[in-house]
Amino acid sequence: MQERVSYFFPKNFYWGCASSSHQIEGNTYNDWSEWEKSEERVGELKRQNKDPREYISGSAANSFILNNQDIACLKELNVNAYRFSIEWSRIEPEQGSFDYEALKNYQNFILKLKANNIEPFVTLWHWPIPIWVRDLGGWQSKKILPFFDRYVKIVAEFLDKNVDYWVTLNEPTVYASNSYLTGQWPPQKKSLFLSLKVIKNLIRAHKSAYAVLKNIDTNNQIGIASHNINFDPAGKKVFNKVVAGLANYFWNEYFLNKISGEQDFVGLNYYFHNLINYGFGKNENKLISDMGWELYPEGVKHVIKGLDKYKKPIYILEHGLADKDDKHRAWYLKESLKNIHEAIASGSDVRDYFHWSLLDNFEWADGFFPRFGLYEVNYKTFERTPRSAVKTYSEICRENGFKNDN
Repeated sequence: MQERVSYFFPKNFYWGCASSSHQIEGNTYNDWSEWEKSEERVGELKRQNKDPREYISGSAANSFILNNQDIACLKELNVNAYRFSIEWSRIEPEQGSFDYEALKNYQNFILKLKANNIEPFVTLWHWPIPIWVRDLGGWQSKKILPFFDRYVKIVAEFLDKNVDYWVTLNEPTVYASNSYLTGQWPPQKKSLFLSLKVIKNLIRAHKSAYAVLKNIDTNNQIGIASHNINFDPAGKKVFNKVVAGLANYFWNEYFLNKISGEQDFVGLNYYFHNLINYGFGKNENKLISDMGWELYPEGVKHVIKGLDKYKKPIYILEHGLADKDDKHRAWYLKESLKNIHEAIASGSDVRDYFHWSLLDNFEWADGFFPRFGLYEVNYKTFERTPRSAVKTYSEICRENGFKNDN
């Protein structure tokens, strides 16, 4: 990539952060919260010599109550957008019983965002499901699809006047893989058949939710958050190229292809570069995050270019790293933005950049160890403390870009 003097972004570009309900709100009651405390899960962690208490979400960052503090952080960052999720189990804790006080809490939060000129991007499902949905079979059962539609309709009708951007599903391919193929996440199934069945039902769920949202307001902008990986074949070996191509199709393209007629934008979550060598994904690991993920800023440009074929606006809904000591965050942020800028300059219609995450949060099966936040969270006092990269990102957001300091 040719270095430029400056990297300023298009007018009306959205700068933001992202989060999810179960990871920051605290005191959720869903299939995940129950699995975290299950005898099987606790036993598994003890066998690994891990403290099970570090893998129970509990109060998390207490954001359901302390959302004013989150807004203060967003204001300090100078962002003009924020992606967060609605917790289905809060809205419908029991089948057919809806908690409108919880909905009002979300509504009030959205009104506060709007009052501070921050555009809400609302995710309707970010992995956990209510207990009663789990008991009906979860996403492996078509029986839950009408209930998801009903939940979407009630939320959208309640919030509609203040929300223009909707993300129906977060990373459906990741969920189907980790929950139903590799068995790392609840319900810990290991079945290719079930994982494909779940994918099929999630495709149906998105298409139906898209219709529900458009019926409420035809101006609603709707998509999913797709977790796309930069698969690179090592060297010139044909086998590596074939495997990389297959991985790209099944992981990056299959779901998006199936919903191409029912999305107004392509939502992208980018974290990974996988170098394919002899059929196995291998990272070069020249520089890695606290999670051991390779920091490869060029990858986001390659993934964006792969989305151009859908001829829809591209929204980067998640991008970030676990970096407790903030050693690499500012560098990785700027280098990634240079590559996003390059993609835009070459014709890609990228409309935003959302950093994952606003706050440290409960990182699913990895518990509280990974620190993705621009703001460090003290999980005992819930104090939010800005990491050094906050200054970098707030300046970028304020200026709509940055001058090259290399």
